[in-house]
Parts: sequence; structure tokens; C-alpha cells
Amino acid sequence: MFNWFRKKKEELMFADSAAAFAHACSIGYTPLIGGLVPALVEESCGLNRDGERTFQITLAASDGALKLWSCTLKGAPGYPEPGEFVGFRIVTIASDLPEPANLIGYIACRLEPRLVPGKGWAVAQNYTPENVKPDFRPM
Repeated sequence: MFNWFRKKKEELMFADSAAAFAHACSIGYTPLIGGLVPALVEESCGLNRDGERTFQITLAASDGALKLWSCTLKGAPGYPEPGEFVGFRIVTIASDLPEPANLIGYIACRLEPRLVPGKGWAVAQNYTPENVKPDFRPM
């Protein structure tokens, strides 16, 4: 009735970003528009002329890890370093492009190596600029 007798699940803590990413890969994530998919930053490729920082990341997908290029948005309050555990926000899925290039999005946040039951991965730092408004999805 009120879940009084339900046993509380403990948070899962991981030693580092690589261990957290390995666990995320074992869970497997289905890419959905607006979804946040755990990823590991492999390589930093610098700042482009539009003010975006480009990175090569590996996504934890349901059919294995996917390597793709992504970025932080212009005006982001920070950016990740190689080896960090991050959240990739999917903006759209382009049906006319091959996988994994069809996943269009950006690096939205750095994730802690801590999985909270019922809530997901804990956010350590937000990389989304303040001028980006969250989607309004009526129920």
C-alpha cells in the first residue's frame, strides 16, 4: 500500500569512471529522443570556430558500445576531460544516416560513478548552457 515493507535498495558505488561505464554497458541503454545515455569520453579534439568543444565518446547502448563524435554546446559552463563518465543527451535520431552517426545530441553533464536506484546516475556537473530550455512534454 505505502511500500512500508519494501526493502530499500542501496546505491551502487563504483571505484572509477571506467567501472561505472562497464556497468552501464551491462545494463544496456536504448537510444530515445530526449534520453540521457551514459558515455565515456575517449578523446578531446579541441574548440571549433562555433565555440563548441568536440570529443570522441563511447556510448553504453543495448547492442554494445558505440563510438561517435559529440560536443558540448556553445556557452557550456564546463567541459569534460578524457576518461570521464558523462551523459549524452539525444536531441534527434536521423533516419537517413547510418548508425551511430544517426544519434544527434550533445554532452549534457558529467556523471558520478554512483547509481541511485529508481533515479539513475547521479549528476556531478552540468554542461548544458542556461539558455537551453528543457523540453516540455505534456502527460
